[in-house]
Amino acid sequence: MFWIAVCDDEVTECDRIAKRIRGILSEIEVSCTIRQFYSGRELLQSSETFDIIFLDIIMGGLDGMKTAQMVREKAYDKLLVFMSASRDYVFDAYDVEAFQYLLKPIEEQKLKKVLQKAVRKTEKRSQAFIIVNRERQKKKLFLDDVYYFEIRGRMIDVHGVGGVFSYYGQIGVLEQELKEQEFFRCHKSYLINLKYVDVYNRQELVLDNGERIAIAKRRYEAFCGAFLRYMRRKGGMV
Repeated sequence: MFWIAVCDDEVTECDRIAKRIRGILSEIEVSCTIRQFYSGRELLQSSETFDIIFLDIIMGGLDGMKTAQMVREKAYDKLLVFMSASRDYVFDAYDVEAFQYLLKPIEEQKLKKVLQKAVRKTEKRSQAFIIVNRERQKKKLFLDDVYYFEIRGRMIDVHGVGGVFSYYGQIGVLEQELKEQEFFRCHKSYLINLKYVDVYNRQELVLDNGERIAIAKRRYEAFCGAFLRYMRRKGGMV
C-alpha cells in the first residue's frame, strides 16, 4: 500500500491532483491511500505516515517551503514533491532535499514518471519488521520507521516517524532480536537505529530529527566500530 498526502490550499485543485494520482497508480496497478490537506498546519497535525507528500508552495498561512522544513525535522526520509506555477523556488527546494519539483499545470506524463520513480524508490526500502504485543493486540513494527527504542522500567517506548508508542518488553531481549539489523545499544536505556545517526561525540549522538541520545562511556568504542561498519555496508565515504 502506497500512502500519499496532497496538500494545496485550493480545494478544487487539491481534489483534482489527488484524482489524477489515484488514476495513474490504478493504471500501473499500485494500491494507494490518498489523504488531502488544505493547509500546511493540517498536514503537520496528521498522525498518519506517508511515503510521498505533494506540496503546493504558495499557500496562505504556513507556506509549502516552511511546511517541508517542519516535515523534515520529524521525518527526514519522506519523499517531497513540490508543485508551483513558478520556477522561483527551485533552488529553495534543494535545501529540503525535494524529490521532485513540478510546474503547474502539471503534465500527465511528468506526473506519471514521478509516481513510478517514487514507487520504485519506496519498494527498495527495507521491509524488515518485528511483531510486538500492544494492548492485547499484535502490532507489526517496521524497523525502517524506528529512530530508537527507550526502556522505562517494564515499558519500551518506540520513537519513530509516526510518533511514540509503548509496549511491555525487555530491551535485552529486543537487542538480541535485532542483532542482525542496523541497531546498536549505545546506553543501557537506548537501542538506536544507526540509519538515523547524524553526528556524535563521546557523550552523545544526534539523530537526523535533532534528538540527542546519551552514549555510555564503555560503549563508545563499540559504537564507533558498529557505525563504521554500517557506513561501509551502505557505501558511505569513511
